[in-house]
Amino acid sequence: MSKVRIAILDMYNNFPNEGMRCIRQLLRRAGQDNQVDFLIDTFDVRAKNEVPDLTYDIYISSGGPGSPLPTGEPWEPFYFDFLDAVFDFNAHNERKKYLLLICHSFQLISRHLGLGEVGKRKSTSFGVLPVHLTAAGQADPVFAQLPEPFFAVDSRDYQLVDLHSERLQELNIAVLCLEKERPHVPLSRAIMALRFSPEILGTQFHPEADGEGMLRYMLTEERKQQVITTYGEDKYHEMVRLLADPTTIELTESIIVPTFLRQAVAALREPALA
Repeated sequence: MSKVRIAILDMYNNFPNEGMRCIRQLLRRAGQDNQVDFLIDTFDVRAKNEVPDLTYDIYISSGGPGSPLPTGEPWEPFYFDFLDAVFDFNAHNERKKYLLLICHSFQLISRHLGLGEVGKRKSTSFGVLPVHLTAAGQADPVFAQLPEPFFAVDSRDYQLVDLHSERLQELNIAVLCLEKERPHVPLSRAIMALRFSPEILGTQFHPEADGEGMLRYMLTEERKQQVITTYGEDKYHEMVRLLADPTTIELTESIIVPTFLRQAVAALREPALA
C-alpha cells in the first residue's frame, strides 16, 4: 500500500490553536518514516457541520475548546453518527478503520458511550503534568513504550471520572492511564486514556503536543503574560523547564501518535501482502 487516506476532524470551532499544527506535523513525519503517501482531508466539524465518510483509512479527531456536555448544536448528531459508523464498520469488516480521539473528542465519545461521569473540573488542569500507567497501559502496544510516569500536556476544564465498570466490560474498553495522584484532594482521579479496541484509541491529554514548538510559543511575550496572569509565575516557569526537558513532552510526542500511525499503516498493508 503506497497511499493511505486520512481524515482530520477539526474540533477547534475556528479558535486559534497549536493542536492542528502539531497533528499535521506528525502526519508529515510519519508519512516519510513509513514510506507512504498520506492523502489528508480536514473536516471542520463544529464550525461547518462537516464529518468524513467511511472511505478513509485513518481518522484523527482533535481537541477543542468548550464544553463536551450536550449543547444542542447541529454538528453533534453528525459527529456521533460518524463515531457509531466507525465502530459498526469495524464490527463487520476484516479490514478495519483506525481512529485516534484527543481531549475534547475523548470527552465526547466517553459521554456518548456512557462510560462514566463527564463533567466540569473544580479548576482548570493546565500544564506539563505526570500521567500514570495502569497495568493495561503498561501492556498496551502503544503506551508500553512510555516510562512510568510519563509527562503530557494537559489543558482541560472537563474530565471523565467515576467509570461505569459494567459498561467498560460490556464494550471491552481498557483504562490505560490516570492523572497524577493527589492524596490531599478528596476527588476522583481523571481517566487519561482508553483503549476502545485494537484500532481505536483515545487520550484526555494532548499526545500531539510538540515540545520544541510549544516551548517557542510559551517563550513569546504574549503567551508568557497570558499564563502568568491566569496561572501564576511559578506555573509558567515550571512549564518552560519541563518543555525544555527532552525526556518529557518531546518523548511523549515521539511515541504515542507515531506508534499509533505506524501500527495502523502496518495493519492496512497486511491484506496486500497476503
